[in-house]
Amino acid sequence: MKKLFFISGLMLIIVAVSCNNNKDPHAGHQTEVAKDMYTCPMPEDSVFSDKPGKCPKCGMDLVKMEPTEHDAQKAVEYTCPMHPEILREKPGTCPICGMDLVKKETDSKKVGDIELESLLKPTNEFVVSSVPVTTIEQRGEQIEIEALGNIAYDTRQVGSISARVSGRIEKLYVRYRYQKISKGQRVLDIYSPELLTAQQNLLFLLKNDAENITFIQAAKDKLLLLGMSREQLQQVIQSGKPSLSIAVYSNYSGHIHEATNGGSMNTAPGNMRDISLITEELSLKEGMYVQKAQSVFSVFNPDRAWAVLNIYGENQSLVKKGNTARVVPETAPDKDFRATIDFVEPFYRKESKTLTARVYFNNSALKIPIGSQVKATIFGDTKEAYWLPKEAVLSLGMDKVVFQKTGGGFQAKKISAGITHGKHIQIVNGLTAKDSVAVNAQFLMDSESFIKVKN
Repeated sequence: MKKLFFISGLMLIIVAVSCNNNKDPHAGHQTEVAKDMYTCPMPEDSVFSDKPGKCPKCGMDLVKMEPTEHDAQKAVEYTCPMHPEILREKPGTCPICGMDLVKKETDSKKVGDIELESLLKPTNEFVVSSVPVTTIEQRGEQIEIEALGNIAYDTRQVGSISARVSGRIEKLYVRYRYQKISKGQRVLDIYSPELLTAQQNLLFLLKNDAENITFIQAAKDKLLLLGMSREQLQQVIQSGKPSLSIAVYSNYSGHIHEATNGGSMNTAPGNMRDISLITEELSLKEGMYVQKAQSVFSVFNPDRAWAVLNIYGENQSLVKKGNTARVVPETAPDKDFRATIDFVEPFYRKESKTLTARVYFNNSALKIPIGSQVKATIFGDTKEAYWLPKEAVLSLGMDKVVFQKTGGGFQAKKISAGITHGKHIQIVNGLTAKDSVAVNAQFLMDSESFIKVKN
C-alpha cells in the first residue's frame, strides 16, 4: 500500500514538471495599453518620445505618431542592452553581464504601420515620413516672366556725319564724347585741295565764259556734291574769292561719338567700357587728315531708346514678339511704363547664356539714362498644363525627381518637368492625377547619399 502511494506521488511530480516545461513562454507576459508616441519630422534623426517637446538634434517640434491597430495592446518583455538574446517577463539583471534589463515592446510583424523591410531599406531608395502630400493639378496659368536688362540707344535712329572730300581738319567744334549737338550745328572745318580747285574752276568760268551756262551749272553742282552748302557757294560767287575751308554741319540731334568707336556702345550687361574711356576727349584732333566718304562722327538720339531684356533658357519658348511688358527703371521706379516686345534676337550674344528681347519706347518724356538697369515683367499667353508646387520637385542636375507616396513611406521617382512659373512647375511626364507626392521633396532628401530614382 505504501509502495502504491509512493508511485502515485512520483507520477504527479513528473506531470507537474512536464506541464511547467510545456508552458507557453508568453503566457504570463504583462500587457499594457499603448501610449501616444512623438517623433521628429526629420526621419534621419530617429528621435522618439512619449511626450511632446523639441528634437534634441535639430530643435524641431516633435509630432504625434499616428496610432494603428497594432498599438492597441502590446506584449512587454525585458532584455539586456548588451545581450538581446536574454528575454525576461519582469525587470531584473542580466545573468551574463549584470546590467539592468530594459523594457522591450514587441510586435509580430510591424512597428506602427511601417513594415520592418521598409525601415531596413537605404534612405536613398525609401524614406519613412509623415509629411503632407499633394497631387498634380491641371489648369491654365497666365504666364508672367521676370527679366532683367538695361536701357540702350535705339540704333535705328543713329546718324552719321561723313567727310565728302579728303583734306585736313582746320577747326573742330566738338571736344568730348556724349556732347549734345543739334541739327544744323557746325561740327568741323576741312581744308581740301580738291574743293579749292573746284572753286577756282567755277570762278574762272564766271569771269571768262559767263555765257556758258552749262559749264557754270556743272561747276556749281560739283561743289554742292563735295559738301559745300548753297549759302557757302553764293558767298564764293559774290566775293569772287575761293574759301580755303569747308564747314561740315550735323543733320541730326543727339549725343556725339567717334564713328570709329561706335562699336563701343555694346549694351550687354558687363560689357560697357570703362567710364574713364567713355568720357575722355575725342581722339580726333585739329590738323589730322580725313579721307573722302570717311564717317567721322556718329550721333545717337537719347529720345529714342530700347530696353534690352535678358531671357533665360527655361522661359525662351514663352516670349514672343508682341507680348506686353511692364518695365521698371532702377533709377526711377515711379516711371514704370508698358510696351511690347518688338524683336527677339535669334542668337546668343558673346559670353551670354540668355536670349535678348528688345522693347522700343519713346524716351523723350521719361528721360531714363542710357545704360541704367531695368526690371521687367513679360506677360505671356495662358499655359494649359499639369502643375505641381515647385518645392515638391527635386533637381538632380539634368534629372528631376519627386517623392511618391508608397505604402508606409516615400520613394524617389524620376519625372519630366517643363517650365517653372511662380511657385509651380509644369509636369510633362511621370505622374498621374492619382499619384500622391511629398509637398517638400528637399525635406526628405538624404544629404549623405545619392538618390536612386524609380522610372
